[in-house]
Amino acid sequence: MIDYPTTFFELGVQKNMKSIIPGLIDDLGRECLIRIPYQELPTAISVSKTWESEIRSPEFRRLRKSSGVTRPVIVLAQAKSDDPNTSPDQEAKQHATRPIYRLTASDAVSGTWTELPEIPGLPAGLPVFCGVVGVGSDLVVMGGWDPVTLQASSSVYVYSCLSGQWRRGSDMPGVKRSFFGCASDTNRTVLVAGGHDEDKNALRSALLYDVAQDKWVALDDMAKERDECKVIFHRGMFHVISGYPTENQGCFERSAEAFDPATWQWGPVIEDFLETSALGSCVAGPDDRVYACLGRRSGDVAVQQGDKWRVVAKVPPEVRSSQWVITYGDTLMVIGSPKIGRVYEGYMLDLKSYKWNKIDMPEEFCGHVQSGCVMEL
Repeated sequence: MIDYPTTFFELGVQKNMKSIIPGLIDDLGRECLIRIPYQELPTAISVSKTWESEIRSPEFRRLRKSSGVTRPVIVLAQAKSDDPNTSPDQEAKQHATRPIYRLTASDAVSGTWTELPEIPGLPAGLPVFCGVVGVGSDLVVMGGWDPVTLQASSSVYVYSCLSGQWRRGSDMPGVKRSFFGCASDTNRTVLVAGGHDEDKNALRSALLYDVAQDKWVALDDMAKERDECKVIFHRGMFHVISGYPTENQGCFERSAEAFDPATWQWGPVIEDFLETSALGSCVAGPDDRVYACLGRRSGDVAVQQGDKWRVVAKVPPEVRSSQWVITYGDTLMVIGSPKIGRVYEGYMLDLKSYKWNKIDMPEEFCGHVQSGCVMEL
């Protein structure tokens, strides 16, 4: 004969064991779970299969974002600050070796800086000139040059900010390209465009990478060759900006063209997208606006208004060389140096008041920045 009370009790225990937090309804348990600091998610994901399933679900990230729990995290491909190339000691510079690049992260809210785990199998550091983009809770490192042989690489590495582990992605197909532009829709997809091949021929080709499926798709070619182009994701489209063709190396163009993932087509070339070819960087900002650092000497920060650009601020002299620029919220961040070979500093521009504030960067995080992205974690 079945003892029903005991059976129901056992079922209740099993149910509680499968709940997010025993003793709490799942909605309340989920509210607790989404408030775990992003730095602790790799630990939380190992607590139980239930927690792992919750944390890995798309709904978990959506709830964190809608609840205001997420925060911008700046990720940089940055040289170690003991790089002799940035030393004031001239003798050290004469015996300088190539800098070793690693991934660093800065919490834009707390101002704390950390170093991310090394990519397994890369003892000499990150590939030089690699692309770095954030896709959801994944960080994607692609391409660049082998830091030892300086040969172009098509490798792809993906770091999960949820599990704290690296995995190898599928290599970029086609020719090995250098100095390409890349950007993410922040959700699932990365676009890689332009650059040049191993014979320094500028490229018109472009690729789309689905990070979740680890799948690459070749797109129709762009209308123009674009070596050293910039790519931004703006108003639902990937915009490929500036760059130069093979026959005019180093002569950057003012044009741009955009790929629409909804129609799977390239739009027409906008010949006068920029007012000057002296483009330091171009980024998508808040309120559907595009910002650019124009003029490498004057250091103007300009915002696009219609088909015109309006200068809103001057870049501080301390960061006018080798600039790296990103936006998050109502802030534009510029990291650079006063001139080549000097220690890097950072400044933040309030995009409402257009006032600058210096960033407190610890000494060990003042090395050269070759690429980076902002992630919402």
